[in-house]
Amino acid sequence: MQTDTAPLHVTLVIGSNRHGRFGPVVADWLLDRLRDRDDLVPAVVDVADVQLPTTFARTEEAAAALSSVTPELASADAFVVLTPEYNHSFPAALKNLIDWHFTEWQAKPVALVSYGGISGGLRAVEHLRQVFAELHAVTVRDTVSFHNAGGSFTDGRLKDPSGPEAAAKVMLDQLVWWGNTLREGRASRPYGG
Repeated sequence: MQTDTAPLHVTLVIGSNRHGRFGPVVADWLLDRLRDRDDLVPAVVDVADVQLPTTFARTEEAAAALSSVTPELASADAFVVLTPEYNHSFPAALKNLIDWHFTEWQAKPVALVSYGGISGGLRAVEHLRQVFAELHAVTVRDTVSFHNAGGSFTDGRLKDPSGPEAAAKVMLDQLVWWGNTLREGRASRPYGG
């Protein structure tokens, strides 16, 4: 079997839509890490820009609302999901985006990046691992988390980038390995989950 050496299409999902959210600061930092790599081609889905239906009725209106984000998720080889922690879990807007899609996540890797207070969003990450397992997605082992995130950045730049930079490299290396492996698997035989 010939190996596909094309860069992976990775979609960064920004998982909060709250007014005044800190997510775009972390997302900009993440996008720089993604763009620095020759093996990744990034795209962004921001839940603040996605008008998801508020009911799970499969209507024409719901289909129209989903049409823009569904191709972006479907065409991705891999995902990086950025989440804050709200009430020991991840935001409702992110859950809504995840729940409106199923096959788009299947047999694809998901890297998780979190931010928050003292926990750094790690409880949200653990909940997301359970959700993505149910959707037949593979979460990579290593994550990047920002504890007391607001104090970690000044004017959009990390005060001490050494730890997060190293963590991001490990996480993205794992994402690329899983992304290539699963892309080859999906190409050689359809996923039957």
